[in-house]
Amino acid sequence: MIESKVQQIPYSQESVFNTLSDFNNLKLFADRIPQDQLKDLKFDSDSLSCSVPMAGQVTLRIIERQPCKCIKLVTDKSPVSMTMWIQIVPTGTDSCKMKLTLDAGMNGIMAKMIEKPLREGIEKIAFAFASIPYSKL
Repeated sequence: MIESKVQQIPYSQESVFNTLSDFNNLKLFADRIPQDQLKDLKFDSDSLSCSVPMAGQVTLRIIERQPCKCIKLVTDKSPVSMTMWIQIVPTGTDSCKMKLTLDAGMNGIMAKMIEKPLREGIEKIAFAFASIPYSKL
């Protein structure tokens, strides 16, 4: 399991959950994603797909929503089977904290090879999610 650092977000738990639990909302921020890292982004309410260097086409699909607390995702198309959780906890009426957890189904050798890029990727995603201006949605 790989966990991101906890990110403080100056918006309510409900705003963050409502935004992140519908991938259509992320279309508004797609221009912030470096095109050399993720290409051919496609969204709908439950899934996000893109082309990633060295991994090819990857699709993440939301499989569970626990209102305001947790969003569970799995990979549909990916060289490695993964499950990711977005956990959101209130810290006040207008603030919350968020953490991403990634469980990648891989053997020991493969895990050692891709752990660092996965850890870096999960931190970048967590930072990007924490940087969204949720009040503008």
